[in-house]
Amino acid sequence: MDVFSSRIGVATESVPIVTRYDVPVELRDYLLLMVEPYISSLKTIRAIVCSATKTAPDRSNWGENDFMRDEIIGVLENCQWYYVYDVIELVYTSLRDSISKAGFEKDVNDYFVQKGIGWKMTNGVIEYRGDDAFEEKMAESAIILSEAGLDTSANELKEALKDLSKKPEPEITGAIQHSVAALECVAREVTGTKSTLGQLIKDHPEIVPRPTDEIVSKIFGYASEWGRHLREGRNPNFEEAELIVHLSASFCSYLSKKHFPTSKTDEIEDFPF
Repeated sequence: MDVFSSRIGVATESVPIVTRYDVPVELRDYLLLMVEPYISSLKTIRAIVCSATKTAPDRSNWGENDFMRDEIIGVLENCQWYYVYDVIELVYTSLRDSISKAGFEKDVNDYFVQKGIGWKMTNGVIEYRGDDAFEEKMAESAIILSEAGLDTSANELKEALKDLSKKPEPEITGAIQHSVAALECVAREVTGTKSTLGQLIKDHPEIVPRPTDEIVSKIFGYASEWGRHLREGRNPNFEEAELIVHLSASFCSYLSKKHFPTSKTDEIEDFPF
């Protein structure tokens, strides 16, 4: 919408992430107001909300009035938290033109950033959103790996983010495995070997500045302990998985920029830490 704040270029102020595997009550109440500029029919909105939440519409509410509005709000207020994000995705899918889709996606992302919600919408899909530093590093890594032609590594990082984004619970071990696999793929390209990351960094510690080779070795050891060979009662938590993904992406960026430079990556400083 072309309102005053957008016309003068006011950016949405980012606040620390406070909500991820939940949905704020405020979003449940505000979502209808967010959707109405894009879908004017309450019947259409109700059909989307009921479809996403597996709820049958109230047969006695046939008119587009305050009763139907209250019904929609009531369903949103009482459904499982992850269904609210399903509603948002289905609204995007129902929009017919690219301008509406882009506008709705921007409104959703602005709201998430302003309210500290740890999700973002990308091409209509709700995905994991980290803090600003994490988001910048992941975006940079994706560009650098793609520019260098390291598509397997880039895809592994994407899979790691998908695992962090899974609802209602993240796939912690999967995120760790995929992110370390991305680093292993880049390191294999650099050294021309097929060794595991642990053996590779032991044989070629010079591929990263010392003593950061020890960090790479510890990342591999952590992934082996917590991402592959799990023990009963010992599970990694979300923050640990996020850290491993971030570190792996940083080392992927460094190795790619150093050993597979392009005109774009040459402009970025060598080491990400």
